[in-house]
Amino acid sequence: MTQTAHIMDTASSPYITASSPYKVHQCSKCPEDTAYYCVSCPCDLCPQCKENHVKDLQTIDHDVVSHRDKINYIPTQEICVRHPRHVYIKYCEPCQVPACNNCQTHRKHTQIDVTTAYKTKRQQHRGTIHTIRSEALFYRPVLLTEIKADVKTCHTEFSLCQSEMLTKAQRLKNLIDKVVYDLLNNVFCYFDFKHRCKKQKIKMIRHIVRLRRYEHRYVQPAFTFSALQFLSFTKTALPQIHLTLHTSQLSMTESLNKEDVMESLSAIQITERGNRRVGNQCLLKLTSGAELHQSLTLTGVGRCYHISCVSSDRVWVSDRYNLMLTDTTGVPLHRVEDSWSGLYSGYGSHTVNSESELIYIDRKRNINKLSKDMKTSTTFIERTDSTWEPQCVYWTPSTGDLLVAMCNYDTGNATRYNQSGQLTQTIQHDNTGWELYSEPIYITENNNGDVVVSVLYRDYESGAVVVTERGGRHRFSYTGHPSGSGLRPWGICTDALSHILVCDDRTKTVQMLNEDGQFLSRLLTNSQEMGGPYSLSYDVNTHRLWVGSWYNNKVCVYRYITRQDALTDEHRPRPDGDIRYRTPRHNTTHQLNENEHRPRPDEDAVSSSTPAI
Repeated sequence: MTQTAHIMDTASSPYITASSPYKVHQCSKCPEDTAYYCVSCPCDLCPQCKENHVKDLQTIDHDVVSHRDKINYIPTQEICVRHPRHVYIKYCEPCQVPACNNCQTHRKHTQIDVTTAYKTKRQQHRGTIHTIRSEALFYRPVLLTEIKADVKTCHTEFSLCQSEMLTKAQRLKNLIDKVVYDLLNNVFCYFDFKHRCKKQKIKMIRHIVRLRRYEHRYVQPAFTFSALQFLSFTKTALPQIHLTLHTSQLSMTESLNKEDVMESLSAIQITERGNRRVGNQCLLKLTSGAELHQSLTLTGVGRCYHISCVSSDRVWVSDRYNLMLTDTTGVPLHRVEDSWSGLYSGYGSHTVNSESELIYIDRKRNINKLSKDMKTSTTFIERTDSTWEPQCVYWTPSTGDLLVAMCNYDTGNATRYNQSGQLTQTIQHDNTGWELYSEPIYITENNNGDVVVSVLYRDYESGAVVVTERGGRHRFSYTGHPSGSGLRPWGICTDALSHILVCDDRTKTVQMLNEDGQFLSRLLTNSQEMGGPYSLSYDVNTHRLWVGSWYNNKVCVYRYITRQDALTDEHRPRPDGDIRYRTPRHNTTHQLNENEHRPRPDEDAVSSSTPAI
């Protein structure tokens, strides 16, 4: 941290004394002390303004470093733990620990200078630090707020379930008591099984004796009687004996197995779910209009038929003959020689996956994949049917699948390939058998899984945005503004809020629809910074919209989405420049003991316990 001495009385005190006050660099945005520096702006930032700076979508991709890194300050050399008379000057790469000259264990290993190792490690973790700063520190408080709200909701809901559980538990207890009472009083009490069985055995024996006596009298030759006497004898000689068991039938209206008891006691159902997430509608919102962030004039292309955003400062751009990678300067960084784009189709002939690999259609109509280092190109999907030609491709972030729109003369379809390049789905007709795609131009996927395709009709003067759900069922077709102006669609994309954005060549505008096809607004018009918008690409990291022009080699980047204000309320500066919830520098309420670590304001360490992003 740079410090300049301020001498109170230079005449009487020509030297700086211990009691002389110091003036510290001030933050560029508030009266607080500087601790960080933005290389991209450039400007000085205090810790609180640094938080707001890296969370704001307008400056989310800026390179913010501590002043220690700005002036290449390396901390004081540390004393070796094993050899207190020496300091660490080397770093053992295999063991990943610092070492001094007397550390015999690491002498045979590969060692580098500790300063070089520090800078290398800082560079390696730069991406993780940036993600934590700009995403995690913004996302986690929202997640925590929803969890706190759910805790209150769960407490109320559980109280109701608990009351119902107690009622059902009492009912179950009464049922069990009834069963136990019935067993004790009607089955086991005053019941001697052995005695009862013997009594029934005696009765049965006596009954058999009577039967034998009757049978003996009936068959005796010497015993003769009339029919009337016989009938009278059978009536009295053979008494009716009905044997019954003295046990009661137990009838229960409710079952007593484990599942039914659990269902009876509680109405709470627990289902397995994935990681908790916060919807983008809680994190983002639309601004009052599109604001130009930057514009690029490209070298090496005549028009911008299609663009595929790689990062906040790199993008693939193609015209009818060229496909190149460029940065914010507009100068080509790499060219693909075998790419293809055909007239009125094939303009959406490339896309970028999560590994920053380019997927594009080559001149043989195969779909190739270019490695991230741009040294290796492999055939991902080989064209096997000569009657169908791939027109446009889109890699889906949700599943990792590749959507490909095909064309066969005057008809088309939308196909899906998995990560292995195998065909898994083909969409061509609606539920009535009507063809959905006459001439597909661009294809993309919405957050809800809908497949969105811009289609030209056979006259090439009108068209529609055709949307089907992931399973292939036709949802709707948007054919233009409700005023009846029609639609000649070109580039399309979707944003984090599930809006569908489409370039309309009739009105020279970018129209915004909701996920159900309802017209919302004209986001960009022909009167703005560029000519007729033709191609679109949405950056999911910075939430910016890249727009390519049909008339020239110009690409403009717009901001029309920002983060919700509620998340930064507790860090927002007051009108007097003070920051709420800030601990006073000279009246700290929390005192650290000797064993606690006191972090310096310019420290930017990442704890090993930080959750994965």
